[in-house]
Amino acid sequence: MEKTANKTKAHQRYKLRSGEIVPGVTTICGLRAKPFLVPWANKLGLRGIDSTKYVDEKADIGSLAHLMIQNHLQNKSTDTSEYSQFVIDQANNCYMKFLNWEKKHTLEPIFLEKELVSEGERFGGCIDYYGKVDGVLELLDFKTAKAIWNEVNYQLAGYEILLESEFLEVDNRRILRIGRTEDEGFEEKERRDLTLQKVIFRALLTIYNTEKLLRKE
Repeated sequence: MEKTANKTKAHQRYKLRSGEIVPGVTTICGLRAKPFLVPWANKLGLRGIDSTKYVDEKADIGSLAHLMIQNHLQNKSTDTSEYSQFVIDQANNCYMKFLNWEKKHTLEPIFLEKELVSEGERFGGCIDYYGKVDGVLELLDFKTAKAIWNEVNYQLAGYEILLESEFLEVDNRRILRIGRTEDEGFEEKERRDLTLQKVIFRALLTIYNTEKLLRKE
C-alpha cells in the first residue's frame, strides 16, 4: 500500500484567487459562545491538568483518527511514528469504530479532506467526505468528541454552502461522532435539510466580517 505523511495541518489558511486570506468554517462557527467550556476548564484545573495541553492532545487524536480513515478509504497506510502511544491507541479506538460502521454501508468517495473556498461568500473549509453512501450523494463529517454540539450543525451548513459554490449536489448530510474511548461511544445523525443552519452560519460570517472592519477603525 502507498504510504502517506502522518501529520496534518492544524490551522489551515484559506485564500481567494487574489491571494486574500479568508476565514475557515471552524473559525466562523467558533464565534458562538461556549459557556460549558468555563466549568470544564475549571474542573481540569482542580485536577491539576493543563487545559491547553489537554486540548492539544485531543486535537492530535482527532487529526490522527481522521488521517487513518482517509488513508483507509484511499488504500494507503498511515505513519504514526510522530505520535505518542496514548494518541495512537485513542485514534485506533476511533478508527475501529469507523470500520464497524463502514461494514454496514457502501462508500464511494468522490473526494476526501478537500479544501474548498467560496469566492462569492469569502470563506473556506475542509470537507471530510463527499461522495456516495449507499448510493446517495452525501456530505459526511467525522467528529471525535463526546457529543454533537449545535456548532457542528452550523459547520456542516458551511461545508454544504462550499459544495454549492462548486455546483455539487448534496442529497443527504451525516455526522459521525466517533468516541475516543468506549465510554464516549459512537453516534450518527442524518440531516435532510440545513436551511435554518445556513441562516445562522451566514449570520456568524457577517459578524466575523463586521468585527474585522471594526478592528480597522
